[in-house]
Amino acid sequence: MDCLTGIHAVKEALEAQRPIDRIAIAKGRQDTRVEEIVQLARQQGVPVRFEDRGQLDRLANSKDHQGVVALAAARAPATLEDVLALASKSHGGMGLLVLLDGVEDPHNLGAIIRTALAAGAHGVIIPERRAAGLTDTVARASAGALAHLPVAKVTNLVRTMEELKKAGYWLVGLDEDGDKSYTEVDYTSPTGIVLGGEGKGLHELTRERCDFVVKLPTTGPVRSLNVSVAAGVVLFEAVRQRHQRK
Repeated sequence: MDCLTGIHAVKEALEAQRPIDRIAIAKGRQDTRVEEIVQLARQQGVPVRFEDRGQLDRLANSKDHQGVVALAAARAPATLEDVLALASKSHGGMGLLVLLDGVEDPHNLGAIIRTALAAGAHGVIIPERRAAGLTDTVARASAGALAHLPVAKVTNLVRTMEELKKAGYWLVGLDEDGDKSYTEVDYTSPTGIVLGGEGKGLHELTRERCDFVVKLPTTGPVRSLNVSVAAGVVLFEAVRQRHQRK
């Protein structure tokens, strides 16, 4: 189950140090037991969000949650350092990463993780907020890939992009209003492919940090593809170029 509901269940999970993606607490819910949960979560680096009770009802699919809902994680997230260390061991040091700017559908996240693993990427980077977590739904949608590919959660995606650029990565953002076609960019250096969320695309600050912003040529009335499909198209262009270079 992705959800744990109620003070007792959430506290027990924290005390057992089960992987938890995040905890949602109803706004205005304040007492000693809730404060204990908040403190335990902070000690373990689990994000806590205070949200409207209606949002908790939707997360739990019930109103019987005592104002506390936790989203269980299928696995603990990796760190940016973990991902970069793995990429540095790649042949020729050509790291290939996927950065997701607000992908909130767990099925899309799972599909992207599966595609990234198949393309030989070294990791996926997601923000803590406005993003799907590493839940069982994501694990199932990834068809097992989540167990093999590190997925790092970062507090600030823009700051992470700056760190990657300092580490020698070129960042390629995908947007329907991109300056050039996705095939006109060189992916044979350390590369981070940056994809926006469903329906919203790249946030402005994220777009500004990209070295290139590219588009997929489409025909007909539909200008953009599902984010997981778009990820596959660009990732396997990187694979093609890298194989050609070898």
